[in-house]
Amino acid sequence: MPVSYDIWKRVGFFNLGAMERPEYALLVFRRHFDFAGMSKRPKGFTCLELGPGDSLSSALIGPAFGASQTYMVDVGSFANTDPATYHELAVYLRENALPVADISKVRTCEQLLAVCSAKYLTNGLASLRQIPSASVDFVFSHATLQQVRRAEFLSVMKELRRIQRPGGIGSHSVSMRDLIGGAANDLRFSARAWESPLMAQAGFYTNRIRYPEMLALFRQAGFEPEVIHVGRWDKLPIPRQKVAQDFCKFSDDDLLVHEWDVLLH
Repeated sequence: MPVSYDIWKRVGFFNLGAMERPEYALLVFRRHFDFAGMSKRPKGFTCLELGPGDSLSSALIGPAFGASQTYMVDVGSFANTDPATYHELAVYLRENALPVADISKVRTCEQLLAVCSAKYLTNGLASLRQIPSASVDFVFSHATLQQVRRAEFLSVMKELRRIQRPGGIGSHSVSMRDLIGGAANDLRFSARAWESPLMAQAGFYTNRIRYPEMLALFRQAGFEPEVIHVGRWDKLPIPRQKVAQDFCKFSDDDLLVHEWDVLLH
């Protein structure tokens, strides 16, 4: 059903990540920061999070790790704008011995972004096109790339390549699980049905780009991918005979991949 994300979230059906929780937000940022080896690089870097979902936590966490500017780019305005959420995050960061911007006087989302030298852009691909070329040192996404529309995926990756500075790095965690049961039920549908506007607006869309396809698209965009982890199911969660014809060309080994982490150079 083409129901808005706000309604799905209110009824508890699903949400766009868990970055509203301070401990999880810090864990995710630190994970990508460490994967990318950013601690070995000079402070004052520019950071971009693709798909921040429900939270603007990276606006605070980025500077705590040395970022001088942070972009957060999404396809809609999904983030929690309650300042109390970020005051709680600031307390948690201090408790973990991290330097935090003074947001004691922050009362609005706009004030938070200004204090943290952060920008929240909510027009997807068009927003990426507003960012200057070769201006970002560190790009990361967490369970986001699989939700980029298939028709726009290569364009998004080309924009990320354009804005990533020479010598910069991207760290991306990709989940291949469907968004309803965490299985592979999205593979049951034909491309014609799944890529229809109705499905795209239903809130649980995934682009279903398989592991070898996505690697090829990274290279086509101009990146050199370095895979650092691949997770596989022991067996496919749905019967092979139920997989749509579009995916029959893939080996069992390819279809068993349910998550992976990659660095993009």
